[in-house]
Amino acid sequence: MGAGLEDLFGNQPPGEPDESQGELRRALVVAAHPDDADFGAAGTSHLLAQAGWEVRYLVVTDGSKGTDDPTFEPARLIATRREEQREAARVLGVADVRFLDFVDGELRYTGGSDREVLGAITREIRDFRPYAVYTHDPEPVIIQNAFVNHSDHRATGLATVDAVYPTARDRLNFPEHLAEGFEPHKVRELYLWGVNEPNFSVDITDIIETKIEALLAHASQFPAEGFAEEARTFWRDEDGRSREQFRRIVMWG
Repeated sequence: MGAGLEDLFGNQPPGEPDESQGELRRALVVAAHPDDADFGAAGTSHLLAQAGWEVRYLVVTDGSKGTDDPTFEPARLIATRREEQREAARVLGVADVRFLDFVDGELRYTGGSDREVLGAITREIRDFRPYAVYTHDPEPVIIQNAFVNHSDHRATGLATVDAVYPTARDRLNFPEHLAEGFEPHKVRELYLWGVNEPNFSVDITDIIETKIEALLAHASQFPAEGFAEEARTFWRDEDGRSREQFRRIVMWG
């Protein structure tokens, strides 16, 4: 048993599972590419792990296009980025990393009849049975008038939101999961990063160096020289504190 959420998160802690109802201290972080989970929620993941939660990363694409280095062939890049993501998870105390291996830059999900990505994420939710799910906000194309939200981010976020509700909950969605032993599951809290209007802030000032260490594990993506100070500035708020910002949705029913 780790420290209490209030001790680690301060006056805005996430919700606590009701163990009498069979809810588990588990969080699933669904990211489009290796390193996205660490950009969006590494600090929060580390705090949850310190509190005794089991945190799992789910990476939807294979990361096969994320380089400007002409010496990287796709197969080597995929293998490299997998190991980098596993190392980042080790730094943070994230218990497990899963990879769905959809092709980087080619992820398509618009709802309706697009079932492959949705089914894969739904299966992972039903398998892991998390209390909370963290993922990209699928809505903004432009974030804070400063960043273009990658199409893979938007597709991953939308498919994950749809998987949380209603797909993972409703047993007649993907009934083949029942034959595999995966029962329907109700996620209780949903957190979106990369948002224009956050309503939930996690103070990561005391562990910002751990977040940066996790990001630097992605050596194929971020140069060691100069990156750490840029990262400190990026997550520093106007009050001098370092924060991860989310849109929090508490599910009901």
